[in-house]
Amino acid sequence: MTREPSPMSATPTNGPATAPPAPVESLIRDISEIEAPSPKEFPMPNEQFDADLVVIGAGPGGYVAAIRAAQLGAKVICVEKEYLGGTCLNWGCIPSKALIASVERLEHVRHADKLGVKVAGESKMDFAAMIARKDKIVQTQRGGVGMLFKKNGVQHVEGFASFVDPHTIEVKKDGDTRTIRAKHFVLAMGSSVIHLSIPGLEGKAEANVWTSDDAVNAPFVPKSMLILGGGAVGAEFSYVFNGLGSKVTVVEMMPNLIPGMDADLGVELGKLLARKGIQVKTGATLEKCEKTANGWKCFVKKGVETEEVEVEVVLLGVGRKANIEGVNLDKAGVETDRRGVHVVDGSMRTHAPHIYAIGDIVSNLPGHLALAHMASHEGIVAVTNAITGADKKVDYRALPACVYTVPEVASVGLSEEDARGQGHDVTIGKFLFRPLGKAMASTEQDGFVKVVADKKYGEVLGVHMIGAHVTDMIHEGVVAIKLEATLEYMTDTIHAHPTMSEAVLEAFEDAAGHAIHKM
Repeated sequence: MTREPSPMSATPTNGPATAPPAPVESLIRDISEIEAPSPKEFPMPNEQFDADLVVIGAGPGGYVAAIRAAQLGAKVICVEKEYLGGTCLNWGCIPSKALIASVERLEHVRHADKLGVKVAGESKMDFAAMIARKDKIVQTQRGGVGMLFKKNGVQHVEGFASFVDPHTIEVKKDGDTRTIRAKHFVLAMGSSVIHLSIPGLEGKAEANVWTSDDAVNAPFVPKSMLILGGGAVGAEFSYVFNGLGSKVTVVEMMPNLIPGMDADLGVELGKLLARKGIQVKTGATLEKCEKTANGWKCFVKKGVETEEVEVEVVLLGVGRKANIEGVNLDKAGVETDRRGVHVVDGSMRTHAPHIYAIGDIVSNLPGHLALAHMASHEGIVAVTNAITGADKKVDYRALPACVYTVPEVASVGLSEEDARGQGHDVTIGKFLFRPLGKAMASTEQDGFVKVVADKKYGEVLGVHMIGAHVTDMIHEGVVAIKLEATLEYMTDTIHAHPTMSEAVLEAFEDAAGHAIHKM
């Protein structure tokens, strides 16, 4: 491309004077002559590689990473040892939400008279139909992942993958072995439930000792159940089985349910679950168990007191391990510890520069949580770096966490305790859903929104919610933290009326010192 010399670079001549082009016109012409970039193609680096990128694991991190890499022009293979969608789709997020939705609908029908709706006859759950509906949703979603692979040209290989050397894996299935070489790898093997060692508690599902995997495929509704762990898993299953008629006891060793979230959320959730008839025992441990004719006698210790609780089923709602066993990561130069894989930083690179790790197997990143949407985002960052040579980093400040009990719980950013612990002089805003017109109209008045902000500059540090639909509403807080928004910005944002989201605006206004509707 030939360009006119710019006025500043032109050299004087003894010939006829020539007027140089105006700077603006010259710039416009230069820009117009630049060729538009064409989409990048990533051909095979050389014939010894079968793919540009191999993703090991097809959970919410792995399949998203594989598709995005293909969209970036890479030749991609995704290896999965079992079902597309991983734990989230097959045993976790999706099936549990299907069960929760069925129980919530049953509650709506049972309490329809509050809205003037008369339902004749007894309202009860068809448990077999409930499980069948859950299975159909899972199968449909699983098939959807397969269709997305085909649409985007991702090759799906079934089997268990293990490294032979830094660029080679073997995939074994049903006695057959396939060797695959790739330029880059993304490790997305996820995690699996484990059975905690409780004295006297022996056996698995056949002995009525369930994990969350067993609970989503429950063969029956137990008359009574003890759930060990009051985090998201324990809280959600306590809601489901209580709603189905089980007598449920939840044992959590921390002072409040859903530890890790703002303490006010855990306290409120404990009260609301107790109101449904669930026995919530926080600051307690399951000391030992004894087998009985009909189930288990559980010895629950709180302080110096020990209480005996007899139940039909014990559900272990805590304990997972990274799926790294047998993958031979040492042969690839990937550093690990007993909890999983080490990455260098938020780029998701491991100590083997051509290998990335995402999702539940990552063990050493501050702010990282074992959440499906976390894995998906990390997968996009990882393959963008691998395929384009970028150096994107995951921003863990704006990571939402959700619990799908009824009412729901959602949180993003710093809790009040963490914000104070980091030295912030904080201001707190809080607003209940109870007085809102939309909440009254829909009989969904439980819960509140809490905002944590920096007092000096007004920067939003955390947003925490418990109430109806808050897992859908939390993203206003996510964006506020991502964009480092202040209370001034958020209170100047118009919220529709009547909506549940008005509570979010009121909480921001309360933190700023001028809530309109706070009593």
